[in-house]
Amino acid sequence: METDDPAGSSDGTIICVESLEHAYGDFRAVDGISFAVRRGEIFSFLGPNGAGKSTAINVLITLLALQKGRATIAGYDVTKEPQKVRESIGIVFQDITLDRDMTVWELLEFHGRLYTMPAGERRKRIDELLKLVQLESKRNELSKRLSGGMKRRLEIARGLMTRPKVLFLDEPTIGLDPQTRMRMWEYIKGVNREGTTIFLTTHYMDEADQLSDRISIIDHGKIIITGTSWELKNTLGQDLIYLETDNDKAALGLLKDLPPVRDIKAKTRGFTLMVNEDGTKVLPGIIDTLRNAGIEISTINLKKPSMDDVFVFYTGKEIRDEGQAPARPRFMRAGGR
Repeated sequence: METDDPAGSSDGTIICVESLEHAYGDFRAVDGISFAVRRGEIFSFLGPNGAGKSTAINVLITLLALQKGRATIAGYDVTKEPQKVRESIGIVFQDITLDRDMTVWELLEFHGRLYTMPAGERRKRIDELLKLVQLESKRNELSKRLSGGMKRRLEIARGLMTRPKVLFLDEPTIGLDPQTRMRMWEYIKGVNREGTTIFLTTHYMDEADQLSDRISIIDHGKIIITGTSWELKNTLGQDLIYLETDNDKAALGLLKDLPPVRDIKAKTRGFTLMVNEDGTKVLPGIIDTLRNAGIEISTINLKKPSMDDVFVFYTGKEIRDEGQAPARPRFMRAGGR
């Protein structure tokens, strides 16, 4: 769609990606992914370092050339209309990119000037954004004197100066303490309530769970599954039952064909049953089945599926087991875009 100010497709899609691939030499960082982001939602890429999250974002924001596939943002093709794409987005990078010797107000004023915003509009927008991210009392403070959380909030404000249709947040709470992270989530939700679509990358399970309307789990450059938090958890069943016994192999053989059992995952120690019914009602039958076979239970635990469970189920590993990302080219990053 090519209009002066498209808002996305008629079905409410504001980002559309088809068969996107990107490689660094022989390493394929993004491996044929396709997805769509709906206007007004918070959409997350959840995955470990090196999964391809940042590479995909860098293609979408036109910092990396699109090698293969197709992508549009707000109706603009990232290859054919890169300037229109840039005018439609805001960006907060993983790394802090603030000028240390400029004040909070000066940073926002400079960014507005960079994008030729009229003076009156700049001043009004700065006041709005400082209120939104609760930095009104810091407007004359040098950025180098701000805490890590304040710097993140300032970067979000800078990314919103030009009222972007989509705000990209690449690991926005990395390095922040838990309390500051939770406050950041509230600021992000506030930005979304103003009507801005949020595209978030994160390796924090709770962040994806708490913030996202929909989540794509991405690993080794591929999207494995996409859905709401509830939908993803529901794929594992209604409840999870973890067991350790004195004969796990025999226990697995006995329990795998029970009607309530949806799936079984063996672990280094013990195994997890995914059940389609209320676990408290299923558990007595499981215990009786094992005891009648002479199998002793040493550990038992019943819980609801979490995003951690979902990630382990679909990738076969915990997210903290991942090593560092492969080396990527470094880019000059200007402003908040």
